[in-house]
Amino acid sequence: MSDRIAVIGAGHVGAAIAYALMLRGLFPEILLIDAEEALAAAEAADLSDANALARPARIFAGSYADAASARIAVLTAGAATHGSESRLSVASRSAAIVQSCVEKLADAGFDGILVIAANPVDLMAWVALRHARLPSARVMGTGTLLDSCRLRQNIAARLGVAPAAIEGIVVGEHGDSEVALWSSIRVGGQVVERFAPGALDAGRIAKEVRDAGYEIIAGKGFTSFGIATATVRICEAIVRDERVILPVSSLLTGQLGISDLFLSLPCVVGAGGIERLLIPDMTEAERAALLESAAAIRRAITSLDAQPMPAKGDCTAG
Repeated sequence: MSDRIAVIGAGHVGAAIAYALMLRGLFPEILLIDAEEALAAAEAADLSDANALARPARIFAGSYADAASARIAVLTAGAATHGSESRLSVASRSAAIVQSCVEKLADAGFDGILVIAANPVDLMAWVALRHARLPSARVMGTGTLLDSCRLRQNIAARLGVAPAAIEGIVVGEHGDSEVALWSSIRVGGQVVERFAPGALDAGRIAKEVRDAGYEIIAGKGFTSFGIATATVRICEAIVRDERVILPVSSLLTGQLGISDLFLSLPCVVGAGGIERLLIPDMTEAERAALLESAAAIRRAITSLDAQPMPAKGDCTAG
């Protein structure tokens, strides 16, 4: 295993991830893979030009054989949503693409950590695990890390403090059934209601956080910088063995009575991938909402299994 990272899918998200990785200086080698080889080569060349003003790195377009020795592979390739389409609505199209990419990666002998950044991310991480030939601890999705950042940013802006001063997470599906754990939100160690009594509308903020991605897509056609930065934060935690706690999508194996599906809970993320999964304190209403979120993911898995799989798509344009 080398200090190489492979980014599969050189579209908007993949290119933004590669750019952020270059600026962070986390890996001496950044590999781009895309079915559109000319696209991957062009993005690698453009990034290499920028790298002349950043920390030295080799940024190149290559193949799955090149990815075999990578420490981390990030998969962004999947079907894009359009307009008001939900993330779950593109599941079958994305699943065919993810399966194809992951099988090629496994066939090449990849034995690192696989980070899924393709939507719907909880389902795509589940699909990836079925074909990756890796332990479940080494397959994860970006999950609700970005949603949690949006939650803290939203509250911080309303209260006039820095986002780093806000403690709070979103759990469950990265999507319409996600759950903001309002009872656990703290500002400087205080419950938010004590810090600013009556100042915040929890329902409105939760909706704004949930719909933030759709608003961005409506304006520019896709999201890229937010999810790219969240993905790179996960990779940083792995490569530096930080054992930091992040809300990422991981396989549940009986926690909260839930098994064999991916959803986001706080996880200890380090060199081995998912080092530990934590169950946060929740109110009964929050627990019920989380279980309903899990049920929504389960229904999507059942629907996915019941549908004829589309022809395997190319691993392109993530």
